[in-house]
Amino acid sequence: MEKKYVAMVALILVIAGATIYGILNNESKQILRISTTTSLEDTGLLDAVEAAFEKRYPNIDVQIVSGGTGIALERGKRGDADLVIVHDKKREKEFIEEGYGLKRYPFAYNYFYIVGPENDPAGVKNASTAEDAFRRILEAAEKNPSVKFVSRGDNSGTNSREIKIWKNITDYNATVNGSSWYIETGSGMADTLRIADQKGAYTLTDSGTYLAYRDRIKLVTYLTEDRSLLNVYSAIPLNPSRVKGVNSAAAEKFVDFLMSNECQKLISEYGKDKYGQPLFTALFGRAEPKS
Repeated sequence: MEKKYVAMVALILVIAGATIYGILNNESKQILRISTTTSLEDTGLLDAVEAAFEKRYPNIDVQIVSGGTGIALERGKRGDADLVIVHDKKREKEFIEEGYGLKRYPFAYNYFYIVGPENDPAGVKNASTAEDAFRRILEAAEKNPSVKFVSRGDNSGTNSREIKIWKNITDYNATVNGSSWYIETGSGMADTLRIADQKGAYTLTDSGTYLAYRDRIKLVTYLTEDRSLLNVYSAIPLNPSRVKGVNSAAAEKFVDFLMSNECQKLISEYGKDKYGQPLFTALFGRAEPKS
């Protein structure tokens, strides 16, 4: 009877000790909130970076929420993030000028791709620039009801770049937006690619998401490295003097890690084994390329 009693007491002490340790361990952990784009989420890159970062800093719990660039920046403004990672230079600069962000840290880039059906009803394969490709789609869509373009329509960095290209060649609101051939998904890149594939339509996609999903869709690439399609990703820590409750220390650690040789090497090799080529080009401290 005494042995059972001693064993029971020992078990209770072990459980209590483990519980106390768990509570203390959780209390000692910091939370780092990152608001980012769906392209970094869909490709899985940030999951890989998060795992490597948490291995180095086990006392920091990284919590990532994704959405379009517009949504990611709004979360930052509301105080729902300590760090934003996005890809729209114009809006990033505005975000900093308005006092919400401290500084841009460009760390990697890839390109937007213009993709579409293999039969290419708009003749985009002969286009020399992104603007030429969009012009061909516009002209073909006005004559051929089978020609469609699928837009994210979600105020993301990709959507912003797409609209910029349309505006360079036409009055976007008068001739494109609202047209029967122009379909807005209001969704992320992966969903938009799937819908474009189902409809045999053209779309603009970041190369990382396309490469990650190309085995699941029939869309092919038509324009891949036009300078106007350059897609730079940047990290921006939130300004604690403007946004309350920001974990600046953890955000700075993540940025330092993101820019480190260890992480830049991880980024430069990410996707190579699975997709035959890396999904991103790491900057390794170089200046961001100009579009």
